Amino acid sequence: MKLIFSTLIATVIATEMLAQTVVQSCDRKLTFDEPPTAAISNDVNLTEMMLVLGLAERMVGYTGISGWKTLDPVMRLGIAELPELSSKYPSKEVLIGADADFFFAGWNYGMKVGGEVTPDTLAPFGIQVYELTESCIHVGKKAAASMNDMYNDLRNLGLIFDLGNKAENLVSAYEKDLNDYLASLEPLNFVPRVFVYDSGEDVAFTAGRYAMPNALIEAAGGSNIMKDFQKSWATVTWEAVIERNPEVIVIVNYGEVSAEEKRAFMISNPAFSNIDAVKNDRFVTLEYVEATPGPRNIGAIKKLAAAFREE
Repeated sequence: MKLIFSTLIATVIATEMLAQTVVQSCDRKLTFDEPPTAAISNDVNLTEMMLVLGLAERMVGYTGISGWKTLDPVMRLGIAELPELSSKYPSKEVLIGADADFFFAGWNYGMKVGGEVTPDTLAPFGIQVYELTESCIHVGKKAAASMNDMYNDLRNLGLIFDLGNKAENLVSAYEKDLNDYLASLEPLNFVPRVFVYDSGEDVAFTAGRYAMPNALIEAAGGSNIMKDFQKSWATVTWEAVIERNPEVIVIVNYGEVSAEEKRAFMISNPAFSNIDAVKNDRFVTLEYVEATPGPRNIGAIKKLAAAFREE
């Protein structure tokens, strides 16, 4: 009888252990005994990842959208029932006050290294943090940005919220859609040199090899002129841009300076007059939500691929 009881206890313990979900978040392993029920996401692109998985009902709010002016009609409809708890980066008190049990954010997407809100500072309050894969370069080593970064986040969110099959089906659909589209295009005769202009006038804020636009440009058939820049998003001198002479300039549209104003700045500045993209007026605009990791990356690649093939 004692042996049977011991075996039963061992079986129960083993079953409970098997029920745990373990996912990799940057350099940490996260363990979940059950799916979160009071989640918060930061920024428009991370929030959209939650929404495409149908997780609005598991959320108590979101942060970091309206302060950056990146909310569009599609997103406004998707989050209509959810409160924005902070217009920019949330404080620790905001997350604790919302009784959150899960925070989907990233480094420089709601958290700063050494800042007030980090996985370590939230852990004592029972808030698990899953970090955006693209942002892991800020806390350790990783490969250059790729579409797998976004797919990895969707798959991990699916596992965390016990929606693994749904996430896998979604990723498969995205992959098929993108592959079918790219296969339908005429091959490029050359690989266009591309510069990502996020913001800045004295210096340019741009995307290096670890930022999502690097992956989008490569998937569309181009080459990021800053792909050897060992950064995610960072500043470079305009002299470096002029020297590398991009043939296409991708403008990220968000913030107080519009995409059209950024384009006008480059066209009107005599220093840029010999850049091929400026001479030939080859500018492409990506919305912030398209240029950062999220579901709209698929449409962004299609937009870039079409633009690279324009005469």
